[in-house]
Amino acid sequence: MLKHKTQVEEISELTLEGELTIFRAAELKPVLLGNPQPLVIDLSGVTEIDTAGVQLLIQAKKMALQSQARLNLVACSPAVLDVLEIFNLLTYFEVSLAGGQHES
Repeated sequence: MLKHKTQVEEISELTLEGELTIFRAAELKPVLLGNPQPLVIDLSGVTEIDTAGVQLLIQAKKMALQSQARLNLVACSPAVLDVLEIFNLLTYFEVSLAGGQHES
């Protein structure tokens, strides 16, 4: 008899608020890169992001890719969208804008 197990992946969601800057990077690193790693990060409450915050998000994305998981950034605040656009990372993070369109 052959049994199939259906494994349901838990979607770990993390909501970040306030600054995503060098001053919080050390505090947030174990959360973003921990085990289990969040698969959905809600950035709607992020008021400021700098290169340290962007680097942390890139590390989280790389770790997700290595474990064949998908990291989704959702509800990005205008501050986050501006910085990701400046660094041409909207497509890398698969950020959807209004209307479900991806920014290039």
